Amino acid sequence: MPMIEDKDAPLREDIRHLGRILGDTVRAQEGEAVFERIEHIRQSSIRFRRDDDLEARRELEATLDALSRDQTLHVVRAFSYFSHLANIAEDQHHTRRSRAHLIAGSAPRPGSLAHAIGRAFEAGLEAPALAEFFASAQVSPVLTAHPTEVSRKSILNCQMAIARLLDARDRIALTPEEAADNEEALRRGVLTLWQTRMLRASKLSVIDEVANGLSFFEATFLSELPRLYGALEDQLAARHGSLAGLELPPFLRVGSWIGGDRDGNPFVTARVLDEALAMQCARALGFYLDELHKLGSQLSLASLLVSPSEALMALAERSPDTSPHRSDEPYRRAISGIYARLSATCRVLLGKAAPRHPVGEAEPYADAAALAADLEIVHRSLESNGSGPLARGRLRRLRRAVAVFGFHLAPVDLRQNADVHEQVVAELLAVARPGVDYLALDEEGRIALLLEEIASPRPLYSPYVTYSELSTGELAILRMAREAHQRYGTDSVPNCIISKTDGVSDMLELALLLKETGLLDPRAATLAVNLIPLFETIGDLQASGPVMDRLLALPGYRRLLDSRAMTQEVMLGYSDSNKDGGFLTSGWELYKAEIALVEVFARHGVRLRLFHGRGGSVGRGGGPSYQAILAQPGGAVQGQIRLTEQGEVISAKYGNPEVGRRNLEVLAAATLEASLFADAEPAPRPEYLAAMDELSAAAFKAYRALVYETEGFERYFWESTVIAEIAHLNIGSRPASRKKTTAIEDLRAIPWVFSWAQCRLMLPGWFGFGSAVKQYLATHGEAGRERLQAMAREWGFFSSLLSNMDMVLAKSDIAIASRYAGLVRDVKLREAIFGRIRAEHEASVAALLEITGQHELLDANPLLKRSIRNRFPYLDPLNHVQVELLHRHREGSEDARIKGGIHMSINGIAAGLRNSG
Repeated sequence: MPMIEDKDAPLREDIRHLGRILGDTVRAQEGEAVFERIEHIRQSSIRFRRDDDLEARRELEATLDALSRDQTLHVVRAFSYFSHLANIAEDQHHTRRSRAHLIAGSAPRPGSLAHAIGRAFEAGLEAPALAEFFASAQVSPVLTAHPTEVSRKSILNCQMAIARLLDARDRIALTPEEAADNEEALRRGVLTLWQTRMLRASKLSVIDEVANGLSFFEATFLSELPRLYGALEDQLAARHGSLAGLELPPFLRVGSWIGGDRDGNPFVTARVLDEALAMQCARALGFYLDELHKLGSQLSLASLLVSPSEALMALAERSPDTSPHRSDEPYRRAISGIYARLSATCRVLLGKAAPRHPVGEAEPYADAAALAADLEIVHRSLESNGSGPLARGRLRRLRRAVAVFGFHLAPVDLRQNADVHEQVVAELLAVARPGVDYLALDEEGRIALLLEEIASPRPLYSPYVTYSELSTGELAILRMAREAHQRYGTDSVPNCIISKTDGVSDMLELALLLKETGLLDPRAATLAVNLIPLFETIGDLQASGPVMDRLLALPGYRRLLDSRAMTQEVMLGYSDSNKDGGFLTSGWELYKAEIALVEVFARHGVRLRLFHGRGGSVGRGGGPSYQAILAQPGGAVQGQIRLTEQGEVISAKYGNPEVGRRNLEVLAAATLEASLFADAEPAPRPEYLAAMDELSAAAFKAYRALVYETEGFERYFWESTVIAEIAHLNIGSRPASRKKTTAIEDLRAIPWVFSWAQCRLMLPGWFGFGSAVKQYLATHGEAGRERLQAMAREWGFFSSLLSNMDMVLAKSDIAIASRYAGLVRDVKLREAIFGRIRAEHEASVAALLEITGQHELLDANPLLKRSIRNRFPYLDPLNHVQVELLHRHREGSEDARIKGGIHMSINGIAAGLRNSG
């Protein structure tokens, strides 16, 4: 009988190996007694989880309760770092399995571009139609600075170094000496990790966040995006000869909010935006200059042996490179000239010289298109003189990088709250038109006044008036965006997003401010940026269709859309809608909002592009991107989609180059499939829609009753979670709350979800589902049960919703959560609220299993199930210690090490859960 391959054996071996190195490091650095204590805790925790051994649990709790302060900190550090190392091993295993799949020549996996392209051709799609799709497509993950990434950049750097060493063990057969070198380097890496401070000593500034974001461009995007484009073009050419030589437009780009997101962050100013854009430009130009230097060393072709084109010879003649050693090497001279021009561009844009001095002076490039044109000359000459293979290597990737990243690297979105725009407009009108009380006008009155002012070339702003600090700051950052367009190109700041949009006037207020700052030309009726409404709460989502219907019916606004290719982007907020109405209702109202928007936009003849404001956790709209995109309602994708990448998800998805490329490919493949095969997917049955309406209404009622209508819930939340400690953790530049209150309404969605994850309840990702299903079955009986089961099998939206909830419930632990409930001082309040939470948790698990037909959570995802079970023994001690440290801290301990231990435990638990925020 043939042996069955254990595909997870290498993963377990990597985890054991890294664990042994960590153990050896702890023994060497902290002593045998510390190592033995940590090992005893580890073994007890494993035994409890593996065998459900209550004796092991009591032993574990007794050991942890008896720890001194210093011993506690050792335990927190050891188990936190093990979670980090396990993450590295898991990422490497995913890469290993993907490579094994490709090497074996197996059929392309769902989520790959090869699979998506294969589906397209098998469905009979003609090559011109596919080329047309890419010509108008737009796929953009957008990095945000939302503070759920608790790890320092120094820690992430250590992890990346360890990941590279682990990867090297898979890629090549190592000699004994090379294996010994690798092992020694791994041990150095783990030792460095152990000796690196886990926590930030001070709060991050916005510029710190910009620098952190840029590290992912250096690690992944600058190198892997050009490779992905090249691989896609080659796959298309292999599938259809007519697509040979096709160069795809830059449809896949990475955007950023870091340095432009002002909503609730007073530290994002015009100066900060200016500095952020300069840092991005420096990273892009530095990359191009390095690549040109390497390219020049490679293209040593002699004019006696090849026949360069006339254009290439002219480019070489214009070069300041007069070295006699390169007189017969036109390609090198041409590259030297390009380098000199780009170096001059660096001086003009950034005020500093290139790291390597050019061979001479040259004119700077006017824009990235001019640089691309020179590189195109080199490319065409190589192709024409029989040197095509040389055009497909570094030069191809550099040309693609310039097309994708330009001189700005990443488009930066501006975002501000509608209330702020309202105040600025009101002040401008009060000064320019005395007697006009803008805030007193109703919606229709506001719309009429705003349209009148937008159409007028007369500015409201006067340089002779002193305006409020708020208005001055808002106008300054918009003027900075206009300057960025002139310096780096219009792609540098292409979008302005309006948070908390709930009416047409919110859109027109920003349009008026854009006119005041030169980003809207009233005479030509042109917009220099996209105006994007962000609908966030349940009520706003329900109103999104009517609001956009009214806006698109305005002739004045449609004239502005003409300058934006008659395309309107709409952003949907997953986080705040979840906090407002719960997981089930949020997901359903988002789905219905998309259906309404698709219908409205089709009727007005405007192209819809949706921007999904998803978080890392399911409680903030997270979950697998591929399934989420495919689960969109028909017509909601249309070849274009943007979505946020937030917090710890950024480092998990894009910290490793190969993992990063795979995640970028998933987004592109899902967009292709969701766009081209939307009509192939049957629309959900009317009874399914009705069932979701019923479930949503019941879940909404249960969620709101607990969170917003239960007396004392706010106090319960603040006492039973680490929200107060998270608010003081140096993990981001934005405050945790919008206002200086403890009200749930004012709390940002990010720390709300993050806090529930830390105490292992994950409440925002499931609460209300059990009550909803129970009520539905009570009304519809067996027929209702069968209907829900059919919905899980046949409807992608419902299936995706259940899958995400399955993962969240599997990561929750009601026994550990009960220990956090014990932090609530009011016993009556504690028992009343936690009793409701526990009952709803049991009902939600039972309902999920009944609908999906699983015996246990995650039966349908055995890989994730094993991963979570392997992590629990290392998370449990961290949670237990965190509760004990919270007890000591809240009893009045002023010991800084207690507070530091709490913050370190937050770090470790977040690492173990991975998508916790």
